[in-house]
Order: sequence, then C-alpha cells, then structure tokens
Amino acid sequence: MQEPANLPSSPPSTRLRRWLLSLAVLTPLWLLAYAYLDEFATALLGLIGLSRATHLGEAVHFFFYDTPKVLLLLTGIVFLMGIIQTFFAPERTRALLSGKRLGLGNVLAASLGIVTPFCSCSAVPLFIGFLSAGVPLGVTFSFLISAPMVNEVALVLLFGMFGWQVAALYLGMGLLIAIVAGMLIGRLRMERHLEDWVQKIAKGEGATHAPDEDVSWVQRFEAGRGHVREIVGKVWPYVIAGIALGAGIHGYVPEDFMAAIMGRDAWWSVPAAVLLGVPMYTNAAGIIPIVEALIGKGAALGTVLAFMMSVIALSAPEMIILRKALKPRLIATFAGVVACGIVLVGFVFNAVL
Repeated sequence: MQEPANLPSSPPSTRLRRWLLSLAVLTPLWLLAYAYLDEFATALLGLIGLSRATHLGEAVHFFFYDTPKVLLLLTGIVFLMGIIQTFFAPERTRALLSGKRLGLGNVLAASLGIVTPFCSCSAVPLFIGFLSAGVPLGVTFSFLISAPMVNEVALVLLFGMFGWQVAALYLGMGLLIAIVAGMLIGRLRMERHLEDWVQKIAKGEGATHAPDEDVSWVQRFEAGRGHVREIVGKVWPYVIAGIALGAGIHGYVPEDFMAAIMGRDAWWSVPAAVLLGVPMYTNAAGIIPIVEALIGKGAALGTVLAFMMSVIALSAPEMIILRKALKPRLIATFAGVVACGIVLVGFVFNAVL
C-alpha cells in the first residue's frame, strides 16, 4: 500500500543526525579494517589451509590483502571527493591549477605523491577522485606517477643500502619524471580519451548537487554517497581483476631470470629491464629486497632501479584498473611517456655511478 503523496519526509535535522551517527560508526570501522588488513588476510589464508611459504599461499595472501585495501581506499576517497566537489566547481579547480600557474599544479601533485604511501593500484582511487573534482588531467598524472614511484620507504632503504647520493638521485629523477610526464600529457590535450562517464563527472554533469554556498551538509553527504555509487559501482570489477593478476605475478617472481638479463653489459639491458618490470606488481617496500638480490647477483644499479621504477609505476594490474576510466590511447600515451623517462633514468644512473 503506497503512502500518501503529501506525506512529509524526515526533517533535515533528523537526516543530518542520521548521517552523523552513521559516519561516527562507519569511520572507526573503516580505520579498524584498514589497520588490520594483514591480520585479516593471514587469518583467511589459515582458514583455507595455505602457507605464505609457498608460491600459491603468497599469491592468495596478496589477493586477500590488496583487494579490501584498494576497495576501502576507493570508497573512502571517492566519498570525500564527492563532498569536496560540492564546495568547488570543476571550473574553479581547473582555473586554480592551470592557466597562468601551468606547471605549478604538476609540482604540487608530484610532491603530494611523495608523502602518500600508495602502490600504483592504491593511487588509482585518488587519481579518479582528482579527475572528478575537476583537477586537470596532466596534474592528476603527475600524482599517479609520483605516488608509487617516489616512495619514502624506498628512499630510506636506498639510503641505508647505497648512501645518500643514490637516494637523492632517485628522488630527483623520480620527481622529474612525474612532473615532466604530467606536463607533457597535459599539453597533448587528451581529455577526450577519458571514458565518457569520467568526462561527465569531470565536467560536473554527474554531480548530485551543483556547487553552491547554500548546499546543506545532508546534501553534501548525499553527493558523496552518489559519487561512490557512480564510480565504485563501475570500477570494482576491474579492481578485482587487476589485483588477481598482480597476486599471481607477485607469488611467482622469476628473480634468477631477471638477474641474468640485467647482469649483462649491453645497451639493451635498461629497456629490457623496464619491459620485464611492467607485468610485475608490488609496492616500493616489497621490491627493495628484490633490488638488493639483483644487485648482489651482479646487475647494474641503473638497470635495477629502472626495473624497480617500472614495477611500481607501470604495473599491469594498474593498467587494467585504469582501463575502466581511460581509453586505450591515453593509457598507451601514459605508459610510453613514463617508460621513456624511466629508461633515461637507468642510463643516467649507469653512466654516473
């Protein structure tokens, strides 16, 4: 039986209290879930009788750990970006980070990437959130490149293993790649190669409420929820597929084969190392032990660092997730520009050190 059409809905104050109560409960649960992801993955692994000492067990643990991590980040960041979008129109944000300030937005985005401890797949949610808030495409790519590539954990480990000169050169070259690649992609004006649904969100067409000073907090929260439904609802299958591929690769890393390739004194060793790194998937902390092992087997430092950068900045799982938001030509341009920069870094390191 339908209710009368003129039945009043809940008053705004009641809806606001419901939202605040829901957030008061869900926010600690989100933080708790994120903090205990490793324990959760380990417990699930034990339930199915697998051990991380085996290739299969390590791969399954990686999947159990990374899937909820990326989905939690995606949901939380997209919700916040949906709220932020009610304060700032896309046009206002683009005006702030482009025009006369061309290049400054790329520097800021790349610098932000240094202090965000994200792997390539974890950086994708914030990348999509930036686009939805109207941040220029080139600026978002500077963040997407910098966040996984220039990692504070990698800096500390490189400093401890090879000294401050290597760590500083890694930091400088990584930032340079992120800034220049982002500016180049921005100059190419490739916004038309975003998927149609992302273009609509970036233009503000998919916003639940237009940016307005008089928008209530209930409307802002509803805009965030609408953002989650719109974006997470489209991207989650690609997230799971990408992480599944990454988990399989993570559990079966062919270190000996890679060391044999990178240990040869040939001009093609650097580009070969970059190509080998692209199908891999791990974060900066996870790749450092592999870097140390390859160096110990005689591989050149520049070649190994080029491999490391390609693993954490151009992973195949990342490309699968990005495919839902970007068209193939834009993905190819992004991968090509960054790969060329990484190859250059490898040659510079091998020449200088």
